[in-house]
Amino acid sequence: MNIDSLICAFDRSLRVVSGVTAGNRPNPGNAVPEVSLSEQERQRSAGLMRVNHVGEVCAQALYEAQATFAKNDATRQQFIDAGREELDHLAWTAERLQELGSRPSLLNPLWYAGSYALGAVAARLGDAQSLGFVVETERQVEAHLDSHLEELSPQDQRSRAIVVQMRDDERAHADAAKAMGGADLPAPVREGMRAMAKVMTGTAYYI
Repeated sequence: MNIDSLICAFDRSLRVVSGVTAGNRPNPGNAVPEVSLSEQERQRSAGLMRVNHVGEVCAQALYEAQATFAKNDATRQQFIDAGREELDHLAWTAERLQELGSRPSLLNPLWYAGSYALGAVAARLGDAQSLGFVVETERQVEAHLDSHLEELSPQDQRSRAIVVQMRDDERAHADAAKAMGGADLPAPVREGMRAMAKVMTGTAYYI
């Protein structure tokens, strides 16, 4: 990687952890009128959207690292394209947090650094393993977003619209990575990923 690429990557990282991002697609929540939520509903929505925002910070780090260390151009481009869509998610969840009068996780720099390291390790194992890591990650995120749709208040249709579109995009990313040759990860690795995600989401809900 040359110096210009390093500078661009560093700039992207700063933008992600500082929340200075903009989506390429319209926020799906904007098509839904805002309604009055109870304080409990608002706090619940804010906590869940903060978790989702952290997930998107992690996604940016993962895709950045995996694209950087990918072995071939087709795989690298897949990571870049998926990361661009995930950037929409990052912007949408940040906007929704602001609407709910809340904030992103204070630990975003930590989440980003840890995820970048994981992405780099996955990529170093080879493209098939790196793509398999994407498949498993996105499948777990899809299930996680489905659970959020059950937990969000039926009144909060703006948040729900965002989560639905995110879930559909994550499913598409997993399918694309699998079609490109993503390898199945060993069961202990999958379980370890679930355990790490549980710790992250439990912490990010509050901090």
